[in-house]
Amino acid sequence: MSVTEHKIKVDSLEWFYREAAPIGQSDLLPVVLLHGLVSQSYSWRDIIPALASQGTRAIAPDWIGYGFSAMPEKRDFAYTPEAFITALEGFITALELEKFSLVVQGFLGSVGLQYALRHPEKIANIAILNTPISTTAKVPWKIKQMGLPLAGEMMTQDPLLVDRTLEGGSRYRIEDKDLDVYRRPFLKTSAAGRGLLSSIRNLQLPQAMTEIETGFQQWQQPILVQWGMIDPWLSVDIAQKFVDLAPNVEFIKLNNVGHYPQEHYHKTILDDLLPFVRRIDN
Repeated sequence: MSVTEHKIKVDSLEWFYREAAPIGQSDLLPVVLLHGLVSQSYSWRDIIPALASQGTRAIAPDWIGYGFSAMPEKRDFAYTPEAFITALEGFITALELEKFSLVVQGFLGSVGLQYALRHPEKIANIAILNTPISTTAKVPWKIKQMGLPLAGEMMTQDPLLVDRTLEGGSRYRIEDKDLDVYRRPFLKTSAAGRGLLSSIRNLQLPQAMTEIETGFQQWQQPILVQWGMIDPWLSVDIAQKFVDLAPNVEFIKLNNVGHYPQEHYHKTILDDLLPFVRRIDN
């Protein structure tokens, strides 16, 4: 099942996204997959085809400011959760997605959860992989230092920052051919580093976590939490607190898996994700 690359302009912003369409007719709802900080939709490269193979349309965009999507300056795009949510609303509308399953991972994945809370009618179910989801979540030093005055400006212009962050977070080596794709935006334009810098400085994590922790206590649609147990930045306690508060949650602990589970453990993820997105509670 081949993954195709697309671009779509929404208002003044151009989104890049990867997609795999199922062959033939399918009554399964689409799946939208959202990546985290320093990453891009390429991180779902092994998940997307598997979803399509079971009859599910799978769509993974690069967030604005990331990967191969538009990289506006901060005067044109605020890089706040509100700005990302509004942009995502436009993207979903432009693709004419009436209802879908949502898969999120990492810092920025939390923005997808905020979108879901504000548009529950759009969401059939949600899968969460190592995403900040409770008020005990903090921005790790590894990421926080990228937003420091002066030091942050220099760090976020270094393409090798991608290697160090992805491998440091996942705790495993990533193949050079894959790192080449992640580095490419940073080698192409300094705007990639400026977008990352602005995102980190505007994460507004405490406010986002309060919204998520409070909102999901009332959430009714099914939730699957798959959690890498050796994540250096988000401990399993963060996931457990969320699971204890939210109804209708299935919790899967992934041993020897770090912050970016989809990088090395897509087969393990798919064991539970594939049947989960097939199950729709109306």
